[in-house]
Amino acid sequence: MKTITASKPFDEIQEIISRAERIYLIGCGTCATMCHTGGEAEVLQMEDKLKEIGKMSTGWMVIPIVCDELTKEALRENAKAIQHSECVLVMSCAFGVQTIANYIDKPVYPALDTLFVGRKDSPGHYSQICLQCGQCVLGQYAGICPLTQCAKGLLNGPCGGSKNGKCEQEPEHDCGWIVIYERLKKLGELDKIKEFVPPKDYSKMKRPRTFKVSEAV
Repeated sequence: MKTITASKPFDEIQEIISRAERIYLIGCGTCATMCHTGGEAEVLQMEDKLKEIGKMSTGWMVIPIVCDELTKEALRENAKAIQHSECVLVMSCAFGVQTIANYIDKPVYPALDTLFVGRKDSPGHYSQICLQCGQCVLGQYAGICPLTQCAKGLLNGPCGGSKNGKCEQEPEHDCGWIVIYERLKKLGELDKIKEFVPPKDYSKMKRPRTFKVSEAV
């Protein structure tokens, strides 16, 4: 499971950093590295692109996990090079960008677009796994989420628009409900598909979401 990211078009990045001449680069050694959007190779490529348009890199680093609390220590160790910059360009997910912004008093800009939480199916191909809706229904549907597998996010059966097992809205994708049906049938739990599932409680997806748990002292 990882956060899937895509590189922003370079002209968009140019616009974002247009006011800065000296830029510090930060990549992520986990999800962005695995997606080939923010590892060492991509950070060095970005540094070259910035030089081509007349920008100066004051330095760069690839933090093992940008969204981790230890990022604060990595920033402290590279404080001098960061201080010489006018902004920081972060090649990580949005969580990482916000983590960096919490620790430094400089403009922090994203070089990537955060797409979804998912898995790697094959080289260069990723699938969304979880919508993080706050009300999991996987037990009802044999471990398959209709909110992510069905293009319409239907909770009580298919829409009737699928053709040859494919979704009418996304013709290259399998109909999520046919996948659920076949899985339930294989497990001998097909009766579950007849059970009514109440509408989602979308208040659990309110923004910003917070959650408090009791921690052992």
